[in-house]
Amino acid sequence: MGEFGFKPLELRVFTMPTCSNCPAAKQIAFEVAQKLGLAYREVDMNTREGLAEGLAHQIMSAPSITLGDEVIVVGRLISKEKLEEEVRKRLEKWRVRASSEFPKER
Repeated sequence: MGEFGFKPLELRVFTMPTCSNCPAAKQIAFEVAQKLGLAYREVDMNTREGLAEGLAHQIMSAPSITLGDEVIVVGRLISKEKLEEEVRKRLEKWRVRASSEFPKER
């Protein structure tokens, strides 16, 4: 658990052993997570737990990438620049929402 009991945001890559684009997707997601200070996790959809986690996000193909509970891309490779752009957009949206819901005291 992170600060205030919230789980830290996690960039997850859903993979399959037979996926030819998955190694590149994992590398790209790992580098973006490191750059932006996010937790990173790989989910092998070839396991019962991984498949259940993927289906909970309506993911049925690999590679797929999520940030928290939000799906960024399903079943295709995304460039590092595009992934970073998409992650930054979502982080900014969440920051704006959090600042309106929890305004700082003056």
